[in-house]
Amino acid sequence: MITSPSRFRLVVLGSAAGGGFPQWNCRCAVCSLAWANDPRVQRRTQASIAVSADGVHWALVNCAPEVLSQIQSVPALHPQAGLRHSPVAAVLLTNADIDHVAGLLSLREAQPFTLLATPSVQGVLRSSSAFDVLAEGVVARREVELGSSFDLVEGVSATIFPVPGKIALYLEARETAEKGALATDVEGEQTIGVELRAGGRRVLYIPGCAAMTDALRARLDGADLVLFDGTLWQDDEMVRAGVGTKTGARMGHMSMSGENGSIEALRQVNVGRKIYVHINNTNPVLVDGSKERIAANKAGWEIAQDGMEIAL
Repeated sequence: MITSPSRFRLVVLGSAAGGGFPQWNCRCAVCSLAWANDPRVQRRTQASIAVSADGVHWALVNCAPEVLSQIQSVPALHPQAGLRHSPVAAVLLTNADIDHVAGLLSLREAQPFTLLATPSVQGVLRSSSAFDVLAEGVVARREVELGSSFDLVEGVSATIFPVPGKIALYLEARETAEKGALATDVEGEQTIGVELRAGGRRVLYIPGCAAMTDALRARLDGADLVLFDGTLWQDDEMVRAGVGTKTGARMGHMSMSGENGSIEALRQVNVGRKIYVHINNTNPVLVDGSKERIAANKAGWEIAQDGMEIAL
């Protein structure tokens, strides 16, 4: 593990989109390689990261259903002292998607931490009594406003900002009933990006984004590290794979490739290091040596994998 006390530390706990990789019920071309234990692919859990400035106090950004195995795989997140302890001091949510909030139900063992989210996402959590297992008086629920900056965990500050996106899948029916239509690229509290600062470094984590805007491009410019939505290689990928009818745009995700894709959108943006996260099980960049992986790498992008550690 990373040991320097003076550097921004980040661990990619999970790098896959919702459902993980391989998806439990999928035999698409990419998942079939994983089921066959093909060495060109690595299994991945659903997307989240852990960050710290001192190696003692850590924050999670999103809380995947596999959070227990993710914590178990990172020694720095293990209990360190006494009978009950956790280095996890805070959890920040970027939206209310199941793959970002379901892991909270596993963090219910009377362990104090701060749960941060926008008012609308906190409202979604309050509307489900299942999340009451995060006992009041133990887990502090804190609302954070768009555009606000705050101390996320000791030595790490965070600023949250809207990115184009949509509400969680399980809320779509209610949204359509109330408004008569479903918007998939709205900028608001339902989908946010996070800018993290520590040790003079600036990192942006954006696991979901429906479109690139001038404001977002300007925010990314000059960052030391960007971890960006890599859900699909091309917009109709799931349709082509025969495993779904929705496009990336319908799901609130811009694709990697194409004239409107993130590779092209960020080609001229000055970023120290660019890494794709939240990668769907159908995405061929998951295959080492695929033409898509090679193209992404040539364009300056890395493909995240679980357990990836970064020190800045």
